[in-house]
Amino acid sequence: MKKILVTGATGQIGLELTIALRNKYGAENVLAAGHKRPALTELTQSGPYYRLDVRDASALHQIVETHNVDTIFHLASLLSAVAEQNPQQAWDVNINGLINVLETSRTHQCALFFPSSIAAFGPKTPPLDTPQDTIQRPTTIYGITKVSGELLCNYYHHRFGVDARGLRYPGLISSKTLPGGGTTDYAVDIFYAAIKAQHYECFLRADTQLDMMYMPDAIDAAIHLMSADSKQLTHRNAFNVTAMSFTPHQLATEIQKHIPQFTIAYNVDPLRQAIADSWPRHMNDSAAKAEWGWQAQFDLPAMVEDMLEKITLK
Repeated sequence: MKKILVTGATGQIGLELTIALRNKYGAENVLAAGHKRPALTELTQSGPYYRLDVRDASALHQIVETHNVDTIFHLASLLSAVAEQNPQQAWDVNINGLINVLETSRTHQCALFFPSSIAAFGPKTPPLDTPQDTIQRPTTIYGITKVSGELLCNYYHHRFGVDARGLRYPGLISSKTLPGGGTTDYAVDIFYAAIKAQHYECFLRADTQLDMMYMPDAIDAAIHLMSADSKQLTHRNAFNVTAMSFTPHQLATEIQKHIPQFTIAYNVDPLRQAIADSWPRHMNDSAAKAEWGWQAQFDLPAMVEDMLEKITLK
């Protein structure tokens, strides 16, 4: 990776990934792009930033050509809960935007990182120890766009030789950026509520178990995968990765070890609960471990301690 473009750089993953890539490869070598002016100045002050709608193929092509980009981390997308409210826009952004990125990668011989999700599975997928290769019949438009994205990336690799790689992320927890409309947002919101109000109303049932990952591990996984020797990759695209699996009740109990007065109540949102119920409880990530040495660093206790410390210092 010599010149990198990060689309969706103002989002939950994009912001922290951009900063990490700049620290590793040099600020001038990592271009951040988003559809709006970011509220956080860290992104614009640490390196170049461009306004970009990934549905604008010409603008995307111009940025890549002008700056001789050789690697694209494509993170621009509508997340699960937001996508369900506007499925047509979700398809437009998530699929048509991806096709533009794939075509640009093909034309300019760029390597491409595409994040998939546990949403790419569905209610007929084995929910526990979910295999790397298994049935994928998602019931949400977000999940459908992720399965379609996995297939498109595989197609462009086999048909055109595009070095497309990707991960199936679980729910992600960040101390730096607020959630952007995902079903696992509760696992970030709960920390702010615990610190500010010592109480949280959760929109998922207490026993809703889902795979989760702390953002430092998510960032490390993306960079690690894109740096791996391609000859070692059998799957290349849509690797299962996970770090921990817990319920809202278990997360609240861990937070109470640090904030004993913290309480939680449950006001279930039927839409997001239905989405969560269609996802796996725990994925098998043995393929990622075997093919490129994936290993998470944060478990539930370590993540909770670090989240509370960082949010308190804000």
